[in-house]
Parts: sequence; structure tokens; C-alpha cells
Amino acid sequence: QVQLVESGGGLVQPGGSLRLSCAAVGSIFAINTMAWYRQAPGKRRELVADIFDDFRTNYGDSVKGRFTISRDNAKNTMYLQMNSLKPEDTAVYYCTAQIRRTRLSDVGAYYGQGTQVTVTS
Repeated sequence: QVQLVESGGGLVQPGGSLRLSCAAVGSIFAINTMAWYRQAPGKRRELVADIFDDFRTNYGDSVKGRFTISRDNAKNTMYLQMNSLKPEDTAVYYCTAQIRRTRLSDVGAYYGQGTQVTVTS
């Protein structure tokens, strides 16, 4: 069984920083693309950033220049460093990963439980 375990959310003032982590735990052969999404109340879920297994990255327009996505393949963990946070960044942040559990298995999509980020003065 594979799980994605998120941590690092919380309450922060505008202009502050937070670092989210997403650890994939369980029987894992390889992890392909990993990504962070977020969903604010009453809004559609949006892509924050994603990172491929070759470390190429993409960012949503609203976070470019402020957020940095990274991964540590040795730890099966992805990070999201969030700087210069704004109230509009308030949302539940979810991690996702495309994981192959064995050399011969298909790639499956896995999702974290979500972590709340609240930016307010």
C-alpha cells in the first residue's frame, strides 16, 4: 500500500513563508510526476506546480517567482517552498504523485489528504 503524507501547513501573515512536504510511503519502485494542487472555498482546484522525474518544473501563473517546488528522490519526498505569501494563497493544498509500485506494475495516481494554508493578518 502507498500513501502520500503531507505536512507543513498552517497560519502565516502576508509576506511570510511556509514549506510543505509530501512524503510517499510504502512499497515504491519509482515515482514519475509529482505535483501540488490547491483549492480555496468556492473555487476550482488549480495546479500550483509540478515536477517531473528529471526535475523539470512547471508553475501556475499566480505563484511564479514566489513558490519553489523540489523533490528528493532518495526520500520519495516532494517540497513546496512558499515565500511572499498573500491572502489569496489561502487554500487546502494537496499533493499528487504518479507511482509505480513494482518494476512491472502500471503507474497509479495517488493523492495526499490535504493540508490547510491560511494567510491572514
